[in-house]
Amino acid sequence: MQRKAIFNNKLLPYLLLAPQLAITLVFFFWPAGEAVWYSFIRQDAFGISTQFVWFENFTDLFADPLYHQVIINTLIFSLAVTVLAMGLALGLAVLADRHIRGKDGYRTLLIWPYAVAPAIAAILYIFLFHPDIGLIGRALKAAGVAWDYMLNGNQAMLVVVLAAAWKQVSYNFLFFLAGLQSIPRSVLEAASIDGASPLHRFRTVIFPLLSPTTFFLLVINITYAFFDTFGIIDALTKGGPGNATQTLIYRAYIDGRVNLDLGSSSAQSVVLMIAVMALTLVQFRFIERKVHY
Repeated sequence: MQRKAIFNNKLLPYLLLAPQLAITLVFFFWPAGEAVWYSFIRQDAFGISTQFVWFENFTDLFADPLYHQVIINTLIFSLAVTVLAMGLALGLAVLADRHIRGKDGYRTLLIWPYAVAPAIAAILYIFLFHPDIGLIGRALKAAGVAWDYMLNGNQAMLVVVLAAAWKQVSYNFLFFLAGLQSIPRSVLEAASIDGASPLHRFRTVIFPLLSPTTFFLLVINITYAFFDTFGIIDALTKGGPGNATQTLIYRAYIDGRVNLDLGSSSAQSVVLMIAVMALTLVQFRFIERKVHY
C-alpha cells in the first residue's frame, strides 16, 4: 500500500510559490517593464522634463553606424566564445572520463575557474597578456610580435574572447562530463567489438547521445556571451580600443550609466532582449530537431 501526502489547504501551493514569484516579479518583470517604458521616452540633459517620442529612440539607434559595428562585434564575440568554450569543455570532459591516475584532482582543478568572478578573470588575463607586465604579452614582444591589445582592436577582441571562454569552460565541462558518464558502457563496448575506432565511436555514438546536453549548453552559452560578459569587458578593455570590443550589453551601459541617455539605453536593452529571445526560439525551432533524446 502506497501512502501519498494530501494537503487540504488549497492556499499552500501558492504560498510555497510566492517567494520565487515575488523575486521574479521584482528583479525581472519590473525592470523589463521599466526598460520598455523608458525606450519610448526622452529626457533632457538634467532629467527634469520627459517627452514621449514613440519609436524615435529605436530609429535613431539603427541609424547610427557605430551601433551597426557593435552588433557585428557582439555576433563575432558570442560565436567565438560559444564555440571555444564548448569545444574545449567537450575535449576536457572526454579526457576526464577516461581511466587515468588522479582523475578526481584533475576534475576538481577544471571546475575551479567557474568560481572566479568575471572581473577577477579579467585581471588574471591582464597579468598574462598586458604588453608591459603580462607574461605572455612580454614573451610575444620579445619574439618580435607587435603585441599591444590596448591599441590593436583584433588583439583586444582575441583577449576578451579567451577570458570569457576560459570563464565558461568549467560550467560546460560539468555538464559534458555528466552526459558522458550517463552513456551506457554496453553501447560503447558493442561499438568497440564491431571494430569502430575511438574517433568513429565518438562521432557516431558518443556525440549523438550528448546532443541534449550540447543543445542545452548552446542556449546557455549564447545567453552568457550576450549578457554575463560585461564584467570581463569592462575590467579588461572597457570596450576599446575605440569600439573594437564594445558589445550590445556594454553599449547599453555606456549610454545609460555614463552618457545618461536613458531612452537610448533602454531601447538597446529592449533590442538585446528581443535578439536573445529570437535566437533562443530559432535554436528550439531548428536545432532541437537534430537532438536525440
